Amino acid sequence: MAPKARKAGTMDVRQLRQFLAVVDHGSVHRAAQHLFVAQPSVTQTIRRLESDLGTELFIRQGRGLVLSPSGVALVGPAREVVRALDVARETVAAVDGLRGGRLRIASMSSQVVSPLTGLVASFVERYPGVQVAVGAAPRPDDVREALRRGFAEVGVVATGGPTEALTDLDRLPLETQSFVLVARDDANLPAGHDDLRMSDLRRLPLVVGQPGTGMRRAADAIIAATDCRIVVEIEHREGLLPLVLSGVGAAVVADSWRPLADAVGLQVRRLAVEDQLDVALVWQRHRLSPAAAAFVAVLGRDQSVAGV
Repeated sequence: MAPKARKAGTMDVRQLRQFLAVVDHGSVHRAAQHLFVAQPSVTQTIRRLESDLGTELFIRQGRGLVLSPSGVALVGPAREVVRALDVARETVAAVDGLRGGRLRIASMSSQVVSPLTGLVASFVERYPGVQVAVGAAPRPDDVREALRRGFAEVGVVATGGPTEALTDLDRLPLETQSFVLVARDDANLPAGHDDLRMSDLRRLPLVVGQPGTGMRRAADAIIAATDCRIVVEIEHREGLLPLVLSGVGAAVVADSWRPLADAVGLQVRRLAVEDQLDVALVWQRHRLSPAAAAFVAVLGRDQSVAGV
């Protein structure tokens, strides 16, 4: 007698959300905290989902969980289902106009200062009922990951080379940023011309950000061509200007930092280097929520008016 075919279970979006929470947060405990539910509830949901699918989604290794091959295969489709349902719900809610909803943006730190602040202000003026949430993404790849995981729908990136092209994402160019050096008045920078050449930078202590960013790439180029050296490497961009103000060293930053540096009384000198940053709005190639689509549309209209 042929074996009976196994009856397929009913998989729902709640199960998929909890599955993805475990994937993204690395454990059932942290997923439960993120979802504000009891840990046994998440454990039971994962077991029921595994039973419905007839396969293990996680391999238990001590106290940790590792995705099984079946779990890996489920991640992409699960994200698409959850995203599609969220977009469908927000699309229905926006039938009578975009009076609410939430816009999630992932942005690199320097680009929060400019151009994101102005972009958000323009959007909020048109759609005051939409809540805007901006998440930090230190590197271009972090922006891509935030979009892939659904933590954000649109991102603001600054790229400077072919390895950072992000060709898998849709892209709207925003502006080009050059690099400047910020330093205290007692940094003994040469006078007489506005732009600083490599040959002008001698024995200069530098405060730098983490590898993988355009600002760090520019600083590394200066170090390779001169006798300048790193004195502090800091992941927290908000610490750069305070460290420069304290006299620890100078810093190479995007010129979007100029207003802040000017406001605290630092010298700001343009660097005569070929490297620059191409700033763009990016998003994944699928249907956006009404809020995200409106954000892209507002920027597209503003860029058109500005002649960009």
